This record gives sequence, C-alpha cells and structure tokens, in this order.
Amino acid sequence: MKTTIHISSVLALMLLQTSCGKEKTEQKTEVLAKDSVPVKVTKVDKSERSEPIRVAGTVASSEEARLAFKVGGVINKVYVKEGQTVRKGQLLATLDLTEIDAQVNQAQFSADKSERDMKRIQNMVRDTAATLEQLQNATTGHEVAQQNLKIAKFNQSYAKIISPIDGTVTQKMINEGELIGANNPAFLLASNHKNDWVVRVGVSDKDWARIKMGDKASVSLDAYPNEPFSGTISNLAQSADPASKLYEIEVKINPAGKRFANGLYAKVNLIPSQSRNYAVIPVEAVIEGNGENAFVFINNHGKAKRIPIKIGYLDGENVLIKNGLEDISEVVTAGSAYLTEGASLLIKNEELKIKNR
Repeated sequence: MKTTIHISSVLALMLLQTSCGKEKTEQKTEVLAKDSVPVKVTKVDKSERSEPIRVAGTVASSEEARLAFKVGGVINKVYVKEGQTVRKGQLLATLDLTEIDAQVNQAQFSADKSERDMKRIQNMVRDTAATLEQLQNATTGHEVAQQNLKIAKFNQSYAKIISPIDGTVTQKMINEGELIGANNPAFLLASNHKNDWVVRVGVSDKDWARIKMGDKASVSLDAYPNEPFSGTISNLAQSADPASKLYEIEVKINPAGKRFANGLYAKVNLIPSQSRNYAVIPVEAVIEGNGENAFVFINNHGKAKRIPIKIGYLDGENVLIKNGLEDISEVVTAGSAYLTEGASLLIKNEELKIKNR
C-alpha cells in the first residue's frame, strides 16, 4: 500500500513539472513573437536587359572646322563676321606679311650664298686646293639652306586662312591689328548641310565598353520639348579626354524636318545593343537610396541583415540591381522600413498581403 502511494506521488510531481515546462515554453514563444518584426519576403528574379545610358550634350554640325594661322603675327585683315555664311575656298583672314616676307628673303639669300660656296669648293677640289670633307660640308650646308627656304615659303603661303567647307562662321576669335600666336584658334566653322547634325557627349569607360557603332539613341531637345528625335551612334572615341577622363560619343540625329542650330541643349538616351544580367526586386525593398547606392534587408537565419546594392535603373514598380544580390534568393519587402540590423523576423507573407489590400 505504501509503495502504491509513493508511485502516485511521483507521477503527480512529473505531471506538474511537465505542465510548468509547457507553460514556460508557450510564454517564451509568445515573447519571441511579440519582439519579432512581421515582414514579407519576395523572391529575387533575374533579367537580361540593355540598360540605357543617360547623358547630355549640345547639337553641332557633324562637319566642323577649327581654323588657325600656321605662323604667328599681326592680323592684317579679317574678311568675315560671326554668323556669316562662307563658301569653300573663300579667304577669311590674313596676317601682315612684312616679317614673314623678310624671313623668306633671308632664307633665299642664305640658299644663294650656300650654292655659291658649294660651287667654289667644287672648283677648289678640282685644283686640289680643298679637301673632300670641305666639299661634303659645303654640300650639306647648301641642302640645309634649301630646306629652310622651303619652310619659309610654306609658312608664307599659310599666313592666311581659307575656308575648307561651305558653312557658317559660328565663332570669330580674332580682330584686325591683334597679335596672334601660331595655331591659336581664329574661327570655328560649321557645315551648312541640313541633315548632318550630331550631339557629342562623354561617357565613362564602363559605358563606352557596352556600346558600338550603329547602336540606337533617343534625343530630346529643350527647343522641341514634346518631340523626341531618333539617333544613331556614328563615332566612338578611342581615347579618353585627358581633362574629363570621359570618352566622346557622337550621335547623329534625324531632324525630321525641324530647324536645328549649333548649341541646342540635348538629353540623350543611348541604347546599347549589348545586354547584361540584373537582379529584379520590388522598389519597396530598397532603403536609404542615394544615387545608384542603396541597401536592402535579407533574412539571415531569422535575423535581419542589411546589405549594400548598386541600382541599375527603375522599371515601373521594380528596381534592376547591377550588383549586390548575386547569391541572394529573397529580400525583405513589406516591413523593411521598420527593421534594424539583427532584428528578429516574423515572416507573414499571406497576412501582410491581406492587410495591404
């Protein structure tokens, strides 16, 4: 009888302990659920797209001429004004030839003297009064003098500026009586061909590598705000500008009958034919966006983990991510604004869907 009573007491004690343990577990679960942040997670999709490159520039003629004098000097005469239409072969400006003609005469005198010296040495060699070395030196001196004369005459012929194209003087940087140095800009001419308009823009090395000749572009002008123009990449620079470190791209525009002028401000969307892979996530998943830099939260074993991403561009309600989500399958969307690093997550996709409706 005593044994039976002892077993009953032990069973009662065990039941009491089990009941207390279950109650503590339920309380602990309730506390954890209360401290967790309810969130929704969304699968990261993949997409292959051709990301547009957005740049800006100004309209210009595809055929431009930057003209300068070959030599420096005093400007004698300027025959055209800014905005004036000129013909190919037309004389635009000349230098005062006083100094340049004197240099030609000086070179001529030197050439004549060197020829006389060479002939005299030749006669002396025949009479054994001069050596072969002296003759060789005289011959070399004569040849050098002839080349100096050629240079002087060449510079004399380029002491004037002649238009190489039919076009318009878009810039005139000189005036009569001014002293100008060799190769200093004097005129900028633009072709008058109606359909030879381009926009020149600069792109980074990464964008340069994605585009090629013939790729399409969309151009919008402030002068025609509601009329987009189609374009084609017609030239790619093979070296970067030393100052900006950008590569110049030339986009030929179809004016579609509209009147263009040099200097019109243009916004250009380049559309590369070369596509790239992107991770696609809802825009609500992105937090702390600053340009192309932003962050998202992911589920890291029930805890919130904040990771950086690089944004490619927006596509409606989605964001295309260039990098940062290569090995990520899901991101936190609804509820991400309330998360901090390491916060406990309570995944409630269905409930949040109903609530959001």
